[in-house]
Amino acid sequence: MDRQYHIFSPYRVCPIGAHVDHQHGLVTGFAIDKGVDLWFDVAEGSMVHLVSEDFAGTVAFDVAVPAPVKQGDWGDYARGVLSALQRRFKLRRGITGRLRGSIPVAGLSSSAAVLIAYVMAFAKANDITLEPFEMVKIASEAEREYIGLNNGLLDQACIALGRKDHLLMLDCESNEYRLIPRNPEMPPFELGIFFSGLTRSLMGSDYNLRVAECKTAAWLVQAYENIPLKEQGKTFLREVSEQMFRRHAGEMPARFARRAEHFFGEHKRVREGITAWETGNLEWFGRLSRESCESSIHNYECGSPELIAIYEALLQTPGVYGGRFSGAGFKGACIALVDPSRKADIEKAVTERYLSQFPQYRQTFRVYFCKSDDGARFVED
Repeated sequence: MDRQYHIFSPYRVCPIGAHVDHQHGLVTGFAIDKGVDLWFDVAEGSMVHLVSEDFAGTVAFDVAVPAPVKQGDWGDYARGVLSALQRRFKLRRGITGRLRGSIPVAGLSSSAAVLIAYVMAFAKANDITLEPFEMVKIASEAEREYIGLNNGLLDQACIALGRKDHLLMLDCESNEYRLIPRNPEMPPFELGIFFSGLTRSLMGSDYNLRVAECKTAAWLVQAYENIPLKEQGKTFLREVSEQMFRRHAGEMPARFARRAEHFFGEHKRVREGITAWETGNLEWFGRLSRESCESSIHNYECGSPELIAIYEALLQTPGVYGGRFSGAGFKGACIALVDPSRKADIEKAVTERYLSQFPQYRQTFRVYFCKSDDGARFVED
């Protein structure tokens, strides 16, 4: 085959439903019009050759042999997808590809966007037809079992399933999802991305620790309720009711009670947020996003001083409906729902407030504005 293919795989933002996907909770999200582009040709043989416009070095491996061990470089995402696909299919053809990210911002789940792009590319090269949710599960498995990040399905689901002007609601226990159209009465809005300038790796943060703490909270509630225990890794907060938790919140160590408090509060906020979205009430939807961030700070206990400073600047700025940390919330970025007519004023006010506290990020702090978009897709160049 001599045709070159082009995949666009969008980044995602999650306005309400933070840090609960890995506990089988309810989440919401948008795919956005910034993301990852992968151009590739199908190889004659089974070799993969990849280059990146954002990272140094080349990546090469053979899809016809077992996936190589993790090597700690940007190629691990392609190797991880290979590993997950090989559990399901026999691959014969590789690709020669070039990868580019559109904005260098942590917290928009660029890793999931890259994973979905590789799933689509390897499937195309090997004449494999995948339903969108199959892609979600394969990409998530690659990140959990190969990369080693104990995530849920939120990121991959937004990226694979997203639709322009629709809010995705995903139940991470049943995998049922809805794409809810924007109410025509809703005021116009865009999504502001406020990058702290401080990059981070989820593998180097407390992300996996927080997942373990949530599972411990569920385990403790089950123990107090005399429910037979499973392995901790197979235990989730969704398996216990809020009523059970309330009965025992004062008995368990405060750290674990706070994690559960966040989970059950976020569950309510997602349900309210869906009603706010369906009725076109952007003020209500934005307020719930702010409450989500407050709980992330105080109950889930994430957020660097830089991110908290951006969030507090957003709260003081006219034209911002609401916002929260994006991604794991340890460094990275904040997202906000904003009035498009006030973008220039918002960028100026937040930039001035943030850099007055953290002038060392003057060269790396960035503000971007984007819109919701369709999910990952092949593009005709």
